[in-house]
Amino acid sequence: MPRSVNTVASRARRKNVMKLAKGYFGRRKNVWTVAKNAVEKGLGYSYRDRKVKKREFRKLWIQRINAGAREHGLSYSQFMGKLAKANVELNRKVLADLAMNHPEAFKAVVDQVK
Repeated sequence: MPRSVNTVASRARRKNVMKLAKGYFGRRKNVWTVAKNAVEKGLGYSYRDRKVKKREFRKLWIQRINAGAREHGLSYSQFMGKLAKANVELNRKVLADLAMNHPEAFKAVVDQVK
C-alpha cells in the first residue's frame, strides 16, 4: 500500500504560516522551519499580551487618578474610598480621562465626594 500524503493540505498550512511571517527579519520570513517557530512564538506573545495590556492600562489609569486626586489633597486610596461611599459610579478609565483632559470636571467630582 503506497503512503498517502495530502500535499494540498500541507502546502496550504505552510502557506498560512508563511503569510503570518511576512515582515519578519532574515530567514524568519522565508525558511519554513525558522518561520514556523517564529510565528508560534509570536502568537504566544500576542495571546499573553492581550491580557497584559489590560493590566497596564489599569495601572496607567490609577497613576493618573492618583496625580489628579493629590492636587486636591487626597491620596488615590482615600479618593476611591470616598467615591464608593458617595455612590459615584465612575470607572477608573473615565476618572483618568477626567483627571487628565478635564481638570475642572475632575475637581467637581472631588468636591462632590469631599
